[in-house]
This record gives sequence, C-alpha cells and structure tokens, in this order.
Amino acid sequence: MQAFDSSSFSKTPFGTTPDGDVDLYSLKNKNGMEVKITNYGGIITSIIVPDKNGKMADVVLGFDSLAKYLEPHPYFGAIIGRYGNRIANGKFQIDNKEYSLVKNNGENHLHGGTKGFDKVIWNATQIRTPKRVGVEMSYKSIDMEEGYPGNLEVIVQYSLTNDNQLLIAYEAKTDKKTHCNLTNHSYFNLSGEGNGTILNHELTINSNKITLTDEGLIPTGELQAVESTPFDFRFATNIGERIDNENEQMKNGGGYDHNFVLNQRKNNERAATLFDPKSGRFMEVFTNEPGIQVYTGNFLDGSLIGKSGKPYLKRGAVCLEAQHFPDSPNQSSFPSTQLGPEKLYSSLTIYKFSVRKN
Repeated sequence: MQAFDSSSFSKTPFGTTPDGDVDLYSLKNKNGMEVKITNYGGIITSIIVPDKNGKMADVVLGFDSLAKYLEPHPYFGAIIGRYGNRIANGKFQIDNKEYSLVKNNGENHLHGGTKGFDKVIWNATQIRTPKRVGVEMSYKSIDMEEGYPGNLEVIVQYSLTNDNQLLIAYEAKTDKKTHCNLTNHSYFNLSGEGNGTILNHELTINSNKITLTDEGLIPTGELQAVESTPFDFRFATNIGERIDNENEQMKNGGGYDHNFVLNQRKNNERAATLFDPKSGRFMEVFTNEPGIQVYTGNFLDGSLIGKSGKPYLKRGAVCLEAQHFPDSPNQSSFPSTQLGPEKLYSSLTIYKFSVRKN
C-alpha cells in the first residue's frame, strides 16, 4: 500500500432527499488531482487538475450543494441509464412484444426517463488497490422501471490513478431481455468551469462517420462521412470553427449534438482528445464503446449558476459521452444494446488528464 501514502479517500455528508441520505466522496491522487462524486445519481461534481503552470482548477460543470442537483439541470456529471440518449417514440420491441417507455423528450424517451439513474441514490463503497483509489456505486433497477423490462443490477466503479486517469467501469446483468446503454454526462471546460466557452478548445475524434438525425435528433439509420463536413475532427480543430455552419445537421442540433461512429481501434487506442491552448490542459478519452455523443452545451443559456458563482453560458462546455448509438433498439443496422440473462454488460471509459505547452 506504499503507493498510496499521498493519495486519499474521504466521505462527507452531502444532504438528504425523500429517498434517503446522500454522501460526497473525494478521491485524490499523489499529484493533487481530485475527483468528487456523489451517490445521488453517481454524479461527478468536480474534477480538479493542474494547468501548464501548475495552477489547479475544476474542469467540469456542476454545483456545490445537493439542493441544486435536486432542481432541474441538464444531467451535469451524472450516470445515465438505463439508456443514454434517445429512443424514438419511447418504444421498442423484444421478441415481438412492444414495450412503452416514459416519454420525457417530446414524443421520445431520453436518458432513462423521468427518473433515470441520474436521480436515484446509489449504494457506495470504497475501492483501494496499490494503483488506484475509487468508489463503487451499485443500484438495482426493478422490472418495468420507467418502462424497461427486467430487473437490472448495475455496478459503476470510479477509479483515480496516479497518472491522472479517471476510469469509469460499468457492469450490469438482467434476469430478462432488456436494453442497456450506460454513460456519464460530464460537461468539460478545460479553462475551468464557468470560464467562458469551449469554442477555442481543440477537439479530435477518431471517427470517419456520424449517424444522421432528423429534426428531433433521432437517427435516420444512415451514416454520413465526416469528410468535407463540419463534423470532420479527424485532425485537431477548434470546436467553434464550424459550429454555426448552415449544414442541416448542425441546424437540427443547434450546434454539435451528434453521435460519432468511432473507428475500430486496437490496444486501447484513443477515441478522442480535447485541448485548451490557453491553459494547456489536455484530456484524452479511451473507451470500448462504438460511439461518442458530442454535445456542445447548446441549450445552456446563463440561467444556471455554477460552483464558482459564474453563469454557465451557451457552449460553455462540451460533453464527450462514450456510448452505443441513439435509438439502437429500433435500428437493426446499429450495434445492439440488447442485454439478456446470459450476458454481462461491460463497458469502460477513461478520461486522462495532462498538460501540453502548445
């Protein structure tokens, strides 16, 4: 255990809800990087990392009190489930039986419904190994919760390593065929939360195609090559460079709100990177998921006030949500999200933080 002489784990009360008491867990590594997570929604409330001059700042949007998280907000930092993203018309079929889900996004189902995994209290226990410190969250979603069949037992492990990697490992098992697509909905601003927009952040995505959507952001089933479009991030490109393009897809999302089809990767190659030239902070994303939903905070409008007392502006952050594709239960050509009793759902996403001089 010598490796953890300067790493730490702590648990403090964070408030209470009608469903029970809530705690806040702090993970800190030997470099001073700190991640805070609450068992309400499995929400990452804070990620504090250094810039190129060693100055620490919190790089994810969120609040400093449970009360704020109990009010409406756009899923800041939360575990999303049972299904991250949209399902058309809130319906799908399994073995010719139709299931109707809660419709909470117009006529569609979004992010698990009215009370998804982002709004429940998870059981939490400490993780500690010679190489990492973390917290394990567990939750049992009962049969027909929000319309989904099957009792689904879910475990999400957050681990912080001494090389500034935040690992999010998901596992789930069910006693009946269902659909499962878990992700984390953190909003990143590498300049520091509340410090302007992310339009000057440089983004790369290991993707040659996106899934096209209709006006309701439901996939049409068609894939489009990113070449010669505003969606080409195969090489580092400022997020703001083409965000106001008159491309029909950009209009549908009000900016970027699209699933990027990740290229096949070997040996845990990077799926995406994010770089803030001003601070020098650099974030790499690794995942075994087939897609990343890129969302540029298009619906933030300054009405939400964050931890530092600053308003969260339109495009004040970017989400890089590793997941399966939207509406996969209704799209037979997409990688399947169906989970049966004979299978274990397993997914891993890593956010690694460092600094670059240019």
